[in-house]
Amino acid sequence: MVPPAATATPAAPPTAATGTPDAPATKDPVKDTILTPRFYTTDFDAMAAMDLRPNEVELEAICEEFRKDYNRHHFVRNGEFEGAAEKLDPETRQVFIEFLEQSCTSEFSGFLLYKELSRRIKEKNPLLAECFAHMARDEARHAGFLNKAMGDFGLQLDLGFLTASKAYTFFKPKFIFYATYLSEKIGYWRYIAIYRHLEKHPESKIFPIFNFFENWCQDENRHGDFFDALMKAQPDTVRGLSARLWCRFFLLAVFATMYVRDVARKEFYEALGLDAREYDKVVIAKTNETSARVFPVVLNVEHPKFYVRLERLVSNNAKLSEADASSAPAPVKVLRKLPYWIANGAEMAKLYLMAPIRSEQFQPSVR
Repeated sequence: MVPPAATATPAAPPTAATGTPDAPATKDPVKDTILTPRFYTTDFDAMAAMDLRPNEVELEAICEEFRKDYNRHHFVRNGEFEGAAEKLDPETRQVFIEFLEQSCTSEFSGFLLYKELSRRIKEKNPLLAECFAHMARDEARHAGFLNKAMGDFGLQLDLGFLTASKAYTFFKPKFIFYATYLSEKIGYWRYIAIYRHLEKHPESKIFPIFNFFENWCQDENRHGDFFDALMKAQPDTVRGLSARLWCRFFLLAVFATMYVRDVARKEFYEALGLDAREYDKVVIAKTNETSARVFPVVLNVEHPKFYVRLERLVSNNAKLSEADASSAPAPVKVLRKLPYWIANGAEMAKLYLMAPIRSEQFQPSVR
């Protein structure tokens, strides 16, 4: 399978390429780890052959929403950005740049996948192709806006280099559905939780990009609704034993990755006046609740051992980072890390084997 890098246009995010009087330096991308955003490719022929008739009316309605392009005039920088970067202290500056980079890479990953899907399936499945084209447009705007914000700190990502150099993970279409649905919905809850918090605590708004989060997260929500409708058009993705097992897997993978990553960079959330752990618990609960509308099962995130085990992952991950940062030879590092890899595998297995909740029996948490 040829990855999207072969044909996607790296310069698509329009604001990413606009210069400033002092051209920003190109930032080297962070090393890929299990916690960094991934780039995906899939079986384009299988996507093109999908029968949308079981839910075509809803998909057409969602496509009409995409055509309206509610945020076409939203991502316009204003005078508040002038000098805002200089007001941040060095520690906050560093963690905020990391946030911008991770978010930009994630949005750009979505752009590449959606753009290539649109191009490759256009002739055989025009409605699906059009939906992907509109979502690629949205992700390009998001990535470009984030990259432009990095430019305020004298840095920008070379999105063309990322396109060509990143490793692409192949996922079957149904796995793309699970992963991107959760990515879009958890993105909605992450952005709206930050926005609502900063509405109440404007003194913690460290940068004007957060003013854009309310409309921004509505793009994420619409994208998630699209994948919801697409899965309903392919009933085998949300029915039967296989679907229940895979939905559990993807829910756990997304929640655990976010929790470990966010606690590791808790200083960013502290700069916003948030506690990373409590913030993630709210986002996880809301995403789990939302997922019950389409997934056949969701996780029991209120189980007393759920966060205990996530905390063990956090602790093990910190030990892995310490081993990576040491000056020991590579074979010694591997030996030091091995017990923590095994321990993480055991904790993930225990989390996965916790009894899930059937969606028809799910009761929203009081959180």
